[in-house]
Amino acid sequence: MACEVSGLEWGFEGRGKKDTIPTARVLSHDIQNQESSVQVNVSARHGHLKADDQEIITTKVEKLRRFFDRINAIEVTVDLERLDRPSVEINVSAEHAPDFVAATESNSVVSALDLTLDKVEQQIRKHKERVTEHKGGQTPRHS
Repeated sequence: MACEVSGLEWGFEGRGKKDTIPTARVLSHDIQNQESSVQVNVSARHGHLKADDQEIITTKVEKLRRFFDRINAIEVTVDLERLDRPSVEINVSAEHAPDFVAATESNSVVSALDLTLDKVEQQIRKHKERVTEHKGGQTPRHS
């Protein structure tokens, strides 16, 4: 006999009524799907973004979690003052780390976003490498 309640599977082990023991087992698929949420704020200066563009930006920016799991908030600011060269600024806040900030302008909003994401990813990787080296991780020396 088993039932599932809030990520736990409850059941009874034993042969008879007297020796049945209630057991609880954590279901692994529920725990793996639970991730702490990241607050993403997308704003535009000197214009408005379409809902589709905001969703594309949010989807791409949320992928930064792959590189560093302590990210709390991501702010994206799209500046549309110069329509021929829009700029994108990304500010990433993380626990126990300095803010990661990058800005780029390009021919389109999406290309500026991609270039800015590359810069932020590089900053996050560099920070993560510094932290792991500081904790005594053995890194191969280059000759």
